[in-house]
Parts: sequence; structure tokens; C-alpha cells
Amino acid sequence: MVTRNLVHNICSFIPTAKVENEVNVKYDFYHVFIIFEIEILGMSRCEHCIARQLNSIRTLTKVELKRVSHCKTTKYYKKGAIIFDEGDALNGVFCVRDGIAKLTKLSPNGKDQTVKLLGKGELLGQRSVISNERSNLSAVALNDIELCYVPKDQTVDPLQNNQVFSFDVLQHLAKDLRHAENDLIDMAHKTVKQRLAQAIMYVDKTFDVDDSGHLNLILSREDYSNFVGTATESAIRIISQFKKDNLISTQGKRIKIENLEKLQRIE
Repeated sequence: MVTRNLVHNICSFIPTAKVENEVNVKYDFYHVFIIFEIEILGMSRCEHCIARQLNSIRTLTKVELKRVSHCKTTKYYKKGAIIFDEGDALNGVFCVRDGIAKLTKLSPNGKDQTVKLLGKGELLGQRSVISNERSNLSAVALNDIELCYVPKDQTVDPLQNNQVFSFDVLQHLAKDLRHAENDLIDMAHKTVKQRLAQAIMYVDKTFDVDDSGHLNLILSREDYSNFVGTATESAIRIISQFKKDNLISTQGKRIKIENLEKLQRIE
């Protein structure tokens, strides 16, 4: 077992002594080394990343995971920064480790349409890498975000040699296609008011709420308008109506659902 002196020696590398806070009981050397890599050296091992449990990377073999760990890099983007642009040739796949990104499509009138919000464990750019085509969407940091970047060959090689991984990726792509089809149907048959109510419920379901019951993910009125395909003024007016009807309450940009059942029945 690791001695406390060894723990103190490791902790001496950083002033905040993050490791000592975690290694205060019985840890073997392997666990201390993992924490040392992550907290002091800034290295993230894919085998121990919680985010990878949420995506297809979990189906990689230990050997494949090791290769990914050795070749991947960590990238940080500030809120509003472009991760990649529509038309870019992508040479790798991004995995969200912390933060939220949005995928957008530029419409003919020059307005960005938000296609999808991506949180921890979700992948960006995998469709373009697999199809070997330029990206047809842009990816933007919705807030400060940390991404793991995996080079193209470490994604394509397992697809060709690991059937479990390939099938899991295929399932995810099929789900994305189904969601895209549903969105097209909603745009054609649902009112703007219904789509906005649906967007609020989607954020609630996907990103949960804080201790006060407000949505964890704070979006601007413009974000909501881009998400449902309407003018910002319309989104502001509809949200105000939702407040008057006691379906939601707001605190600045923060939204809290007050009556989920009625929100679901909006016409």
C-alpha cells in the first residue's frame, strides 16, 4: 500500500494538493499514479474517464483504448468559440469531457439554426470522419468546454476491426437520424409555441435542474429562437406568455418549469 510520505511527496508538486484530498485512505500505487497523471500531469486516461461510458468508445478493447489514450489531446474552448466550421475537413473526433456544445446549420437567410446540444460523453464530428466528407454543420462552445480530440485513424481502424464498436456507432447514427426525422416532422406540423415548449422540456430532461428547480443549462432567448427556428422577438413573446399562464417562471435567463403537464399540452 502507498505510504502517507509518498502521498505527501506527490502532493508537493502542486500548491493546492488536490491529490492529498483524494488519497486520504488506503490506495494502492496504481490508483495514486492515475490521480498523479490526471491532476498533476494533466493527462486523462480513457480507461478511467466517466464520459466515455456514455458513448461508443466504451466498446473499444483495452488495447484500442490504450492507443486512443496515448494519441488523444485535450482541447479547451471558451464560451462562443467555434470548434469547427461548416465545410471544414475534420481529421479527428471530439468527445465532450466537460461543458456543452451546440451543432448549428447556416440557413439561406444567414441565420444559424441550432440542430443539437451535446453534453458530457457525446461525440462531435464522427459522421464526417466516417463518411470522409466535410462537415455540414458547425460546432460552437455553448459555455466553457473541455474536449478530448482523437485522430481519425484511431476512430476508423476500430470501425474496420471491432464489430462491437462498429455496431454501437451504427446504432448511434441511426438514433441521430431518427431524431432528425422527428425534428423535420415537428417543424412541419407543430406551432412555434409547441416547439418552444418542447425545447424547454428537452433542456429539462437532458441537462436536469439545479437545487432551486431552475434548468441547469442557461440559454439566451436567441438560443431558444435558433433552436426552434423562429425570430428572437417571437421566442421572447412566447416565453412571456408561458410566464403569464404560470407554466414557467424566470429569473433573468434562468427558467423553471412550474406546470409540466400543461406545458406538454400546449397547442
